[in-house]
Amino acid sequence: MVIAGVLCMCTAVASAGFGTWSLSRSQVADTSALALRALAPTQLAAAIMLAAGGVVALAASPHTALVVVIVCVAGALGTLAAGSWQSARFALRREAAGATAGCAVACAGCTQTCH
Repeated sequence: MVIAGVLCMCTAVASAGFGTWSLSRSQVADTSALALRALAPTQLAAAIMLAAGGVVALAASPHTALVVVIVCVAGALGTLAAGSWQSARFALRREAAGATAGCAVACAGCTQTCH
């Protein structure tokens, strides 16, 4: 369980580092940068779950630690998957809104319907 605990702690540090890096970047209008910034809270939440699993793996009995590590890793992966899905939907909606606004300007002088 020591190896699992150390791996969870290292992954937690990496996830927290990426989340902090995403939050520390300046806000820009670029859709991909906004999607990465929107994913930062999810990365920080996953880091907390992985850190908790790592601490339990290092401190608890092997039977208890195994169950907790599995739950924490599954929770962190599920949280990252859901956050990635929401971030991608946000980016697509933002791009669609920008395309619709550009279409309205482009179609202002014509009689065709914009899609």
